[in-house]
Amino acid sequence: MQPLIRMTGITRYFGQFCAVRNFNLELSQGEILGLLGPNGAGKSTTMRILSGCLGASLGDVWLDGFDLFKEPLQAKQAIGYLPENPPLYPELTVDEYLLFCARLRAVRKSETSAALDRAKALCGLGREGSRLIRNLSKGFQQRVGIAQAIIHKPRVIILDEPTSGLDPNQIIEIRELIRTLGESHGVILSTHILPEVQSVCDRVLILNNGRTVYTEYLAKPGHGKCDRLRVRLACSPGESAMAALQGVVEVTVLGESRFSLLLDDSCSTEAVAKQIIQQDWGLLELVPDKQNLEQIFYRLTTADEVEG
Repeated sequence: MQPLIRMTGITRYFGQFCAVRNFNLELSQGEILGLLGPNGAGKSTTMRILSGCLGASLGDVWLDGFDLFKEPLQAKQAIGYLPENPPLYPELTVDEYLLFCARLRAVRKSETSAALDRAKALCGLGREGSRLIRNLSKGFQQRVGIAQAIIHKPRVIILDEPTSGLDPNQIIEIRELIRTLGESHGVILSTHILPEVQSVCDRVLILNNGRTVYTEYLAKPGHGKCDRLRVRLACSPGESAMAALQGVVEVTVLGESRFSLLLDDSCSTEAVAKQIIQQDWGLLELVPDKQNLEQIFYRLTTADEVEG
């Protein structure tokens, strides 16, 4: 199946400064990608390029099969974009604003009413059509922002900090809306809220200094992939003996007779336990030793500072 988004070799210079370097990304329908990175990492530049608001110095972007730089009108029709500050007109009612957005997006007149009803229903705005946007709460204004992004039924939805400034109840509602949209669209979610990514996204990509430093599918609750184990033994065979176990690619000594083992993709927890028992080292403890997203983010985005 052809991906909804394919970005290859994307590089963007501002003068001598390289904001994004050799960035690659694919996104499929039904997938929600969390785009993370510290301030200045290149997230905003990447999203501006992807949404067609900014050109690239090098590389290609394909959206729903169209070349963004050669066929911009067709490619942009596949995108729905919610910037961090929603582009709202507070003096308009919700219906007036969404009608304006539908016309901007070239929705056919015969389909406009159905498009408004669909967007409002998805975003929980069914009773708000006649209200002035300025009189809506922050949460409902965010919903209007999302509604304008999906009014033309795009296949790709880009959301930049969609829960910024919301209260806990509003955050829960917006997250549920994002999950619903992710069932039938490809969604890119840019946020600084790491629990939000773990709650909503299928995959995470971390940018730092304009480069991709991490990308991985997120484990679902109860189905987490365990590629690292913490082991405690009755008698220590030494680091080299632990490293010699089949499927172990890295050993970290945690203390006397205590180790952290990094496993390759083909190795299971049961296989490691069996080998240790056969060696008669006295297996006392063998548990998952998984880093959470916060730990991974901190380690990868502060490495330069630590090394410097």
